[in-house]
Amino acid sequence: MATALHLSDYHPVDIPDASNMNFGIVVADWNHEITGALLKGAVDTLEEHGALPENIHIKHVPGSFELVYGAQQMSKNDGFDAIIILGSVIRGETPHFDYICQGVTYGIAHLNATQNIPVIYGLLTTNDLQQAKDRSGGKLGNKGSECAADAIMMAKF
Repeated sequence: MATALHLSDYHPVDIPDASNMNFGIVVADWNHEITGALLKGAVDTLEEHGALPENIHIKHVPGSFELVYGAQQMSKNDGFDAIIILGSVIRGETPHFDYICQGVTYGIAHLNATQNIPVIYGLLTTNDLQQAKDRSGGKLGNKGSECAADAIMMAKF
């Protein structure tokens, strides 16, 4: 459950300059209305903190489950300072939601434990479309923007 605080506006420390950093973003095309807004938030925030457009590399995957593979390929092949995954899974009437969310969560956790660069978790897991909209540029901020700020901070870790 989200707090009253817009996490997109909260950063416990100043965000470092990102002008000399390279970022990979893996975005799921499923629920494009949501993931496109997350992507825009991420790119805008990276650029606001100095990242050059040519240093932001975006790869698309069909759905959220494929985010782990995309992030793993980027982490071993492209020399990024951080990778951001962006996806949206909206609960339905079957257990599909649980399997996808759990698989992506475990996969990204595994990458963070075994790779040498941070992989930032930007998977929205919501009960309905309105909750996803609220978190992708709506009244609760933009999780993509939050992930970009996290990526910059973790790249400097």
